[in-house]
Amino acid sequence: MFKKILIANRGEIAVRVIKTCKRLGIKTVVVYSDADANSMAVEMADETVHIGPSAASESYLVMDKIVDAVKQTGAEAVHPGFGFLSENPEFAKRLEKEGITFIGPNPHAIEAMGDKISSKKLAAEAGVSTVPGHMGLIESTEDAVKISNEIGYPVMIKASAGGGGKGIRVAANDKEVQEGFPAVKSEAKSSFGDDRIFIEKFILNPRHVEIQVMGDKHGNCVYLFERECSIQRRNQKVIEEAPSPLLDEATRKKMGEQAVALAKAVDYDSAGTVEFVASGVDKSFYFLEMNTRLQVEHPVTEMITGVDLVEQMLRSACGEKLNIEQSSLKITGWAVESRVYAEDPYRKFLPSIGRLRRFHPPGEGPLGEGTVRMDSGVREGDEISMFYDPMIAKLVTHGKDRDTALDTQASALDRFHIEGIQDNIPFVAAVMDEKRFRSGDITTAYIKDQFPDGFDGVEATDKQRLYLTATAAYVHGVFARRGEQISGRMSEPDAPREEWVVILDKEHQDIELELGDNSAKITINGKVHTLETEWKPGTHLLEGTIDGEPFAVKFADKTEGYLLRHRGVAVRALVCTPLTAKMLERLPEKPKPDTSKLIISPMPGLVVSVDVEVGQQVEEGEAVCIVEAMKMQNIIRAEATGKVASINVGAGDSVAADEVMVEFE
Repeated sequence: MFKKILIANRGEIAVRVIKTCKRLGIKTVVVYSDADANSMAVEMADETVHIGPSAASESYLVMDKIVDAVKQTGAEAVHPGFGFLSENPEFAKRLEKEGITFIGPNPHAIEAMGDKISSKKLAAEAGVSTVPGHMGLIESTEDAVKISNEIGYPVMIKASAGGGGKGIRVAANDKEVQEGFPAVKSEAKSSFGDDRIFIEKFILNPRHVEIQVMGDKHGNCVYLFERECSIQRRNQKVIEEAPSPLLDEATRKKMGEQAVALAKAVDYDSAGTVEFVASGVDKSFYFLEMNTRLQVEHPVTEMITGVDLVEQMLRSACGEKLNIEQSSLKITGWAVESRVYAEDPYRKFLPSIGRLRRFHPPGEGPLGEGTVRMDSGVREGDEISMFYDPMIAKLVTHGKDRDTALDTQASALDRFHIEGIQDNIPFVAAVMDEKRFRSGDITTAYIKDQFPDGFDGVEATDKQRLYLTATAAYVHGVFARRGEQISGRMSEPDAPREEWVVILDKEHQDIELELGDNSAKITINGKVHTLETEWKPGTHLLEGTIDGEPFAVKFADKTEGYLLRHRGVAVRALVCTPLTAKMLERLPEKPKPDTSKLIISPMPGLVVSVDVEVGQQVEEGEAVCIVEAMKMQNIIRAEATGKVASINVGAGDSVAADEVMVEFE
């Protein structure tokens, strides 16, 4: 086994590799950019090497800097993680030339399968069913439009070297191809250093099912079953699970054997994933691509098989024979993973940048009837920058069956508390309770179908209203008691019964509160409930039981009242006297400002282009400018038809969130 390896990556995956290396007694070297100088991975590694500025193109994507770091530290091998150089065959060849072991597949396998065009050709030659598309490279937008018409809309425009949801657009007509083709080409160039593009038919109502394979250098290869990754947004996976609710044993075996056959065709000798698009109607499936690296969602496979995939990669790279056989692999229980992104689900999932003022994930281990695993590369106080992927954590839960895994995931999300940036936890938590998702009837269009107008929260159930009302009353009661103790106005240790009104948004509920020691009797509209909790002021997560049932509600103090969150529900609560509640009903509502004549940056980022001029007439929905953040280009469109009055930014400028970029007459 290796004595020292270098990890050519950052964030969560660097931390993940370090954990396995520590268990195996392997020393680790982590390279880092300016933005990652104080990261968790840097803190955990045995050695570190600074490799340049924050931009990946000047640090993590520069082969010379990685090789120099290996030589400087005496590392024997390089683990590339995912993204960056992980699927670059030239990097694997360079390491091989330098006498450095690449902890991944051989260069031939990467070249043959990592490139989406060549892999499709190879799969077709091997008799694997593939999705219809244009296999040759496409040079111009005009060619892209012509080819798209020949294939038939809708089509998917994809970067040949793409991965992780980057460099992909779905187009339903010529105009969307004209907009999407140059955008994909630009994203591919900046993210992968390779702007080759191809186009394929987009299968309607598809399911994304992938097979995990593991090979060694002795010709052995096994499949570790499947993962369902259909819950996607902008072609970026959001929720994954293993096994898939779709597959039966016969389909699973057929898909797995086909994946292994494909891997063996290129002498595949590490962890890899063969991706398929599957029909939810007849369970037919088509080969999409092979990712010649460790996948982001690998933990769900580890949870149902008990196999450490990073360890297996290390052993394979060392030349060891695979120590697992197909016949010994079994599926145990069910696992679900939610990707926690730094993005605002209430603002069309736009990236969110800033400092983590609070980062309190749920504890690892037992929770309810399941177990929790947390994979992350950030800590409280860390800065989420605009330079890298918005994923900040992966929350994984395991249970005896799908319902248990989902129930545990929902409970864990309730206990995941982040402040300082916006996060997508409310959204994924809402999905956990959604009826269609629970049924397993999902496709890659699930988010678009269920949330066609974007995410604006969900309506609270009766049980959630109880949780939220009780939380507001209890927290307010504790704060009021502390205030009285500080002022010296309390003459008795026990607070008297308080009569209040809790206003959840506009709904009034009459409350009687009697505080005890870490408990309270709360009468809500005449019904008595018992709340028990260890909560103390200073934290913004109230966890406990109501009438013996566990719950957790996140809250934030506001100028007036509290902002309460549970699953996908977010409400503002005001606790006041009955007289004050009556007076509030008479106050007029403040009108919202009209921003239809302004183009406002929805996030901090870099202006890629401004596509209008002063005096130009712009139609509603027309592209005005492009802002890039977290490796994604966002097209900003006009909300209404109008003439451009002024332009306040130019290409290359940095913009802050809510900064006015363009104004209309």
